[in-house]
Amino acid sequence: MDLGIRGRKAIVCASSKGLVKGCAMALAEAGVGLVVNGRDEAILARTAAEIRERFQVDVTEVAGDVADPAVQGRLLAACPQPDILVNNNGGPPYRDFRELDRAAILKGVTNNMVTPFELIQAVVDGMAERGFGRIVNITSLSVYMPIPGLDLSSAARAGLTSFLAGIARGVADKNVTINSILPGKLDTDRLRGPHDPNVPEDPEAARQRKAKAAADVPASASVRRRSSVRSAPSCARSMPATSPDGIFRSMAGFTSAPSEVT
Repeated sequence: MDLGIRGRKAIVCASSKGLVKGCAMALAEAGVGLVVNGRDEAILARTAAEIRERFQVDVTEVAGDVADPAVQGRLLAACPQPDILVNNNGGPPYRDFRELDRAAILKGVTNNMVTPFELIQAVVDGMAERGFGRIVNITSLSVYMPIPGLDLSSAARAGLTSFLAGIARGVADKNVTINSILPGKLDTDRLRGPHDPNVPEDPEAARQRKAKAAADVPASASVRRRSSVRSAPSCARSMPATSPDGIFRSMAGFTSAPSEVT
């Protein structure tokens, strides 16, 4: 699919691995020049090299925590007039809400609400003046289905979603869209737990891990019920056949089809 964005420029935050690496690769496949970001400089360099080699697009690396204002400044210096901004950052770790002190609460809200808002503040008016902008916030399904133990993450991401709802309506007539992707379980390093991503995973351990994760997916339960009547895929295979880049292309609102705009 031609998304009509070849030659555009994008800042893709926290994109050295996982879901948002897939987003960066989807943009690169569409011909977009990238500024990629991640905390680990070595991993970020490998990701940038992989994207350059595979898609032959310009890729600039900015290492560091995107919540740091200095890192935000370097991102914007590397791409002063982005056409596309993909906001992402690591969420707070699993923790009972009783264990959260003030510092942890402020850090969680800063990472997952304040930081993306600051970047949007920096770029949205320029996008409106140029008549094109696509802002995509990677949040979580916990925005609409809170997960016990991830209460801080749920609150910060839901706050961002609500905060931006009115702002999005104020720039839509300038051909600037602000959308959020609320992903559930994707087979990325974060869900693989302590497994070293640089070491091949044991196939049986991988099968058991995926089956355990799939057991909590409603679509998986539906497949299991149907399997009592007719043959159906295994539970591990019944998770939605989606990849990070496929989700991004179909949901981020780059195309004009209304069904593809969230």
